[in-house]
Amino acid sequence: MTGKFAPGARVEIRDEEWVIRRVDPTMNHGDQLTCEGISELVRGKEAIFLTKFEDKIQILDPKLTKLVQDKSPQFSQSLLFIESQLRQSTPNDLKIHIAKEAAMDVVEYQLVPTYQALKQPRQRILIADAVGLGKTLEAGILVTELIQRGRGKRILVLTLKSMMTQFQKEFWNRFSIPLMRLDSNGLQRVRGRIPTNHNPFYYYDKSIISIDTLKQDNEFKSYLDKAYWDIIVIDEVHNVADRGTSSQRTELAQLLARKSDTLIMLSATPHDGKAKSFASLMNMLDPTAIPDPNNYEKADFADKGLVVRRFKNDIKDQVKAEFKDRKVFPLKHQASAQEELAYDALLRVPFTIKGQYNSDKPGQLVRIGLQKALFSSPAACLKSVEQRIKTLTAKNELLTPDVEQELDHLQDLKACLEPIDSVAFTKYTKLIELLKSSEFSWDKRNTDDRIVIFSERIETLNFLESVLSRDLGLNKDQIQKLHGGMDDLTQQDIVEKFSKREEKVRVLLCSDVASEGINLHHLSHRLVHFDLPWSLMVFQQRNGRVDRYGQTQEPEIYYLITESSNETIRGDVRILEILQEKDDQAYKNIGDPATFLGVYDVVKEEELVTNAMLTMQADEFDTQYTRENEHNEGDDILADFFSSFDDPIKEEQQQEPKENFKLFECEYEFAKRALSYLNKDQRRIAVEFEDAIKKIKLTAPDDLKQKFKAYPPEIYPEHGDFILTEDKENYMEVVKASRNEENSWPKEHYLWKRHPVAEWLQERMLGNTGRNEALVIGLNNQIEKDEAIFLVSALIPNRKAHPVIWEWYAVHTKANQIAKIESLQDMLNVYGPILKNAPNTGLPVNSDVLHDLRSAVVDSVHQEVLKKKVTFDEDMQPKLAEQLEKLSALKGKQEQQLHLDFDQGLESVAKTKKEAKQRYIDQVFNEYEVWIKDTWQTENSPYIQLIAVIAATQN
Repeated sequence: MTGKFAPGARVEIRDEEWVIRRVDPTMNHGDQLTCEGISELVRGKEAIFLTKFEDKIQILDPKLTKLVQDKSPQFSQSLLFIESQLRQSTPNDLKIHIAKEAAMDVVEYQLVPTYQALKQPRQRILIADAVGLGKTLEAGILVTELIQRGRGKRILVLTLKSMMTQFQKEFWNRFSIPLMRLDSNGLQRVRGRIPTNHNPFYYYDKSIISIDTLKQDNEFKSYLDKAYWDIIVIDEVHNVADRGTSSQRTELAQLLARKSDTLIMLSATPHDGKAKSFASLMNMLDPTAIPDPNNYEKADFADKGLVVRRFKNDIKDQVKAEFKDRKVFPLKHQASAQEELAYDALLRVPFTIKGQYNSDKPGQLVRIGLQKALFSSPAACLKSVEQRIKTLTAKNELLTPDVEQELDHLQDLKACLEPIDSVAFTKYTKLIELLKSSEFSWDKRNTDDRIVIFSERIETLNFLESVLSRDLGLNKDQIQKLHGGMDDLTQQDIVEKFSKREEKVRVLLCSDVASEGINLHHLSHRLVHFDLPWSLMVFQQRNGRVDRYGQTQEPEIYYLITESSNETIRGDVRILEILQEKDDQAYKNIGDPATFLGVYDVVKEEELVTNAMLTMQADEFDTQYTRENEHNEGDDILADFFSSFDDPIKEEQQQEPKENFKLFECEYEFAKRALSYLNKDQRRIAVEFEDAIKKIKLTAPDDLKQKFKAYPPEIYPEHGDFILTEDKENYMEVVKASRNEENSWPKEHYLWKRHPVAEWLQERMLGNTGRNEALVIGLNNQIEKDEAIFLVSALIPNRKAHPVIWEWYAVHTKANQIAKIESLQDMLNVYGPILKNAPNTGLPVNSDVLHDLRSAVVDSVHQEVLKKKVTFDEDMQPKLAEQLEKLSALKGKQEQQLHLDFDQGLESVAKTKKEAKQRYIDQVFNEYEVWIKDTWQTENSPYIQLIAVIAATQN
């Protein structure tokens, strides 16, 4: 075994040639090498080798590189090999190199999280943009750039059950990131494909799973502790914040936070207004940031860059074509006589607590609970009344006179509710009037105009399903329900159907399980709140299903509001109306409606509204919670946090990577030349080219089929017949149209550098030379007889074996001596056009002279790249020292807080807890210090590879 290993190095193991794709340290002080086969017997195969147990791993010596003249027409073999080598290189700067080429209309604000994350020592960030701004796309941009940097081979995404397919499609359709979906079917498929007790998270490098599935499946949960990823993405991350309840979701998230270098969190509602809860998310991102989760200040995290948060008003000037101004329609109607009787009957019920009449708050809370159900529908209230009666009669010993009196009144209420049919239920009649009105102009035959109706109560959804089917003439396929009682596959299937033009569904009845994250805007721009939410955050989440990035029509939001002559009911409904008005006010002005109530949690907001109904008049509520912009003034720690990192992107970061000469003008040109080269001897691959529209039809050969076995089956085309197009606009139309097709996955694929077919071609071209060989390009009359140009790659990894310095040189020789060294790109800017257009005459070159120059060329590059290392180390040393100093200061703060927390308790108990906490602090800071040193400090020896030589032919 010789030398240190680095990604990109070519090695000889077990008498076969491999290229190292990844290097991971092992516990036995060796390395785990993930390799791709190059030589004929292992070409295209992946293998993992443990250096501790291999007798011989030989890094191929560049000074012994055999130089072989390229005989291919137009030097295809050399050009494809050089291009494929260049594609392996990984940038190590703050620029966006490839994500702007993804299949989306990139808007500048979507790039900000990536710029912000790339500035950090490690990429850990909460993207907390408002509902509908495209957080999934922003995450995809960052993930794509990290993949380009060699830091995204293994990816895990956690999201809600209902959103798994949607998230999977966004990552594939936009960024060609193939996430294996581990839903109910996916888990069965995994168990059937891998050996018993094998870790599925090692079998699939990129996967997506529901955090609820993980918490319920002990087998899979146990696998987490034995796996590690480059990137973990947690969607709707507010669901895993620590609220002091020791939830399984929180425990899983805290475990996963330690299992990746990069952690990306997504949430439009990232906190509940409590510093401790929000600090739990920050500590998952960076456990060194906050010493006291109950009491921290801006200075604790001012330079961390852990959060980015924007609202529509912040970015509206950038996306005029993408966001439409919503229209809001509060539709008021007078309660019927039967409804008024039910309201009166409800208010007469003498509610009991533990067998005794209670007119105070506990009893009134029961009343508010039934009232909330009645505000949804008589059917929902009837269900709640029946449950209340059942509860009260379940224990005979509690059947006191007070309870019997309550039961009598509950029976009266039940008798008032039962006659309220769809005719007497005025909110429903108002809905029918709306749907059938000429102004609303809804045609159930129009497949592009679908309606979303929200209600909190499943009983209300059941009622609506029954009566709407009858009154609108809808069959069972045209009206669908979506609620949390459904399994993951059913939820995903319904969301899929609602977005497919060919599907019959016209009306979607949703509980609030559908208010988080899912896209309902593709064929719908109209949303009806059948009952008003009791939380501003729910208003925001519901409306965001149709009012979001990519909506092509003006969103229309309808609120059905029942007015009563009963003073108490009228006042309580007015409080809900005020919430609706606050939501609309926030939408127009400040962006975040949660600032009005100031508790930032759905349950807390509902409790606050409930208490308001018990203790104050509607106008008092309106006055007390008219607090526009209060939380944006910096008085609140969370407001400070969100405003800490809104500095504009530096000019140099916004600059595009320098445009240089390209060996291949576009991906289609590279793919066509590569496929044609593979078929040069005999037609082994079935392929057709359509030059006019840059489209390729390709039937997958065996090695490409094998590659796709590790990818989701949904993305593999029927019979392996790929249709690849480089036309982004055309492809995006294909994606749009695919929502209407049977399997709703695009039949065409986007041809760009990140697509697996393009990566497969690159791998094949890397293997088109012999072992430790470099190609010689013989030019006739385009270069002096005694000149040659050696193309050389030089890579220096960090201690984690990630490429840090990766330079490409052109070493010019003249009269058998080194004449000059310049960057490969500078050379290509001069000689590139010649290389692309020169015919290959096949005349011989003086190989002996070139072989004699190899050692001098390699030595010169070695010296040159070491200069880069010195400069890099000099630049990094003060940054490293600064980071270590900050770490030391942070550790000191946490230890100081440790003393404050435990020095006042019982001596024995406090000592044990204090020691445990001290061990945790030591572990966290030691791990982070090692991580920083390993990331920012480079290895001493570069890996050098001789790629090709340009020389004059001998006439």
